Amino acid sequence: MSPYRVPRVDGPVKIDGVLDDAAWKKALVLDVNTEVEPGENVPAPVRTQVLLAYGPSQLYVAFRAHDPAPSRIRARYTDRDKMYDDDYVAVVLDTFDDERRSFDFFCNPLGVQGDAIETADSGTQTDWDAIWDSAGRITPDGYTVEMAIPFSSLRFQRRKGDQVWGFDAIRSYPRGVRHHIGAFPRDRGNNCYLCQAIKIEGFAGADPGKNLEFDPTLSSTYAQHRPDFPYGPMVKKDFNVEPGLTVRWSPTPNLALNATVNPDFSQVEADAAQLDVNTRFALYYAEKRPFFLEGMDYFQTTVPIVYTRTLADPAWGVKLTGKMGRGTLAYFTVQDRETNLLFPGSQYSRSGSLSQGSLGSVLRYRLDMGKSSTLGVTATSREGQGYSNRVLGVDTALRFTDKDTLYFNAYGSRTKYPGATAAAYEQPRDEFGGYAVDLMYMHATRNWEYYVHYQDFGERFRADLGFVPQVGYTFLDTGVLNHWYNNDSEHWFNRISTWVGYELTRDHHGNRLREVYGTFLEYHGPMQSWIYSLLYLGRQSYAGKPFKHNTLTLNGGLQATRNLTLELDTFYGDDVDIAGVRQATRFRLAPSFLLFAGRHFRLSLNHAYERLWVTEGRLYAANLSEMRAVYQFSARTFVRAILQRTDYAFNAALYPYPVGPRDKHVLSQFLYSYKINPQTALYIGYSDQYLGAPKAGLTQTDRAVFMKIAYAWVR
Repeated sequence: MSPYRVPRVDGPVKIDGVLDDAAWKKALVLDVNTEVEPGENVPAPVRTQVLLAYGPSQLYVAFRAHDPAPSRIRARYTDRDKMYDDDYVAVVLDTFDDERRSFDFFCNPLGVQGDAIETADSGTQTDWDAIWDSAGRITPDGYTVEMAIPFSSLRFQRRKGDQVWGFDAIRSYPRGVRHHIGAFPRDRGNNCYLCQAIKIEGFAGADPGKNLEFDPTLSSTYAQHRPDFPYGPMVKKDFNVEPGLTVRWSPTPNLALNATVNPDFSQVEADAAQLDVNTRFALYYAEKRPFFLEGMDYFQTTVPIVYTRTLADPAWGVKLTGKMGRGTLAYFTVQDRETNLLFPGSQYSRSGSLSQGSLGSVLRYRLDMGKSSTLGVTATSREGQGYSNRVLGVDTALRFTDKDTLYFNAYGSRTKYPGATAAAYEQPRDEFGGYAVDLMYMHATRNWEYYVHYQDFGERFRADLGFVPQVGYTFLDTGVLNHWYNNDSEHWFNRISTWVGYELTRDHHGNRLREVYGTFLEYHGPMQSWIYSLLYLGRQSYAGKPFKHNTLTLNGGLQATRNLTLELDTFYGDDVDIAGVRQATRFRLAPSFLLFAGRHFRLSLNHAYERLWVTEGRLYAANLSEMRAVYQFSARTFVRAILQRTDYAFNAALYPYPVGPRDKHVLSQFLYSYKINPQTALYIGYSDQYLGAPKAGLTQTDRAVFMKIAYAWVR
């Protein structure tokens, strides 16, 4: 099929959600009329059109989303990237037409934005914040949305004439079920979504301008703490005012250079709380900092040897990302004021730090091969006084057919720790090397999938710029999945999936760490309901002792009303008491709900209760609660409160070492945000923490007020 031609328009387009500009009369109009989920390529239950045109410096997109019952449209004011519980529309742009990577732009009916970068290799979306304009309006017969996406916010081909882009338009229509509607039918047996996308043509003379962006910031923090906890007074801990600057320049439409000096990387978004009692390995937290998020998909591999949260307090950094012909290039260097370390093992990991800074660098090149295969090379380096860690490796994704894919990763590392650190954490005193291999084959059709996954991580493999909390093991995982689909959205199920499989983990001394047979059942049905049950039967070992390992996980949720979502996660089964190295039983119950009140207020409550028993009795009971309340005045302004509370009750008599009977911790954060775009914003906030103390109860340990103002100057 020939590409659809997108016309060029030169007149002004006012982005106000009203499609009355002359440009829309000349635009390309495409129907978005194919439901792809839960129905399989069936006629959509509602009518949608997408309109496309472009000017000298922007792509213009509009949607007419008809609805037989506009009063049921879900549309709320939220912060950007928080609107996916609503109705929404989206465009998917494969600007290099390489069927490997797309820029995705989302809008709810009020024009609230979301954006992401989707990578074919991983099939996942990476957080990304672009500067663009949008507006939406609810009308008597549905809603309309307008978008203006500057070419300076995209990456595209270096070409003087017409370009061909891969394209899809999406509408998400949540009612009894959430209907996902697209511009073309999708083959569920084809593992490449972008290979099936329709093509659009045009964009001759597309001008990203000077492609220069300056983002100055000014941040200030005043902090107090209680050094003589729990009875001493609160005293000043820190007061600072820090200017910062980030510069982004794209010398060509397909290449971006970022540099930052004294950046403000303070977290205005508190990490989601996680239980950390009786855990063997380090917990994972998502990256949220803008400098690292941009272009992060270029650094992603199956084995996470790049994890930028390890860079805790950067002083400066430079980054280069782009696509040249069939290759993508990604590079960054960051000077970190801190050097946090993760010491992995086969059965647990430990954390530590060096009292010095370090220089961290990553270089990655990926070559596109054939229709949808890739070959990549990655090198990382982290250097400090008496310390170094370097990793070099290759990765490939070979798609033999549209149903068969082979993934292969192989890495080698060289590491040297300072003598005191090596002694304290039982690491080799001299420079040492290690290796890691990851291999997976997957065959996927419409109804069946089967796979084999093998890993071998050497005991001395270290990836200090990545997240590899376990080494010294081999892992084998194989299984078969089956899917049943139902195109009738009123039926008692939309999709049912089942899996049976086998998993075996051994350390490099031949000891069996875990061996299980497993099966799961996954159900999706009316009211956007879902149930997931996972059963494992097998054995495990810890510290040389064998233990039972029979577990049952049962999770589920539903859209109880248009404004209320309920979820419940449960777990029951065998576990290991790490402190006492003995058989244990663990029970976990985690309810949560999300409530909307009108278009402006949003409340989420999450709680996790966990109890661990040993033969002698209950070892501990843990409670973790989190509340997030947001009042969104408009798409630009909100106030938010976050409260997190943990309460651990320990049976001290059953521990082999002294522990306190109670551990309580409370964190609160209050934030005012005014955000014109992702880089032009004002934040004013307050945070504090409380710890439980014997005889004193919950006592404040520290508090801080903070402010950040940032501005994006784009040319």
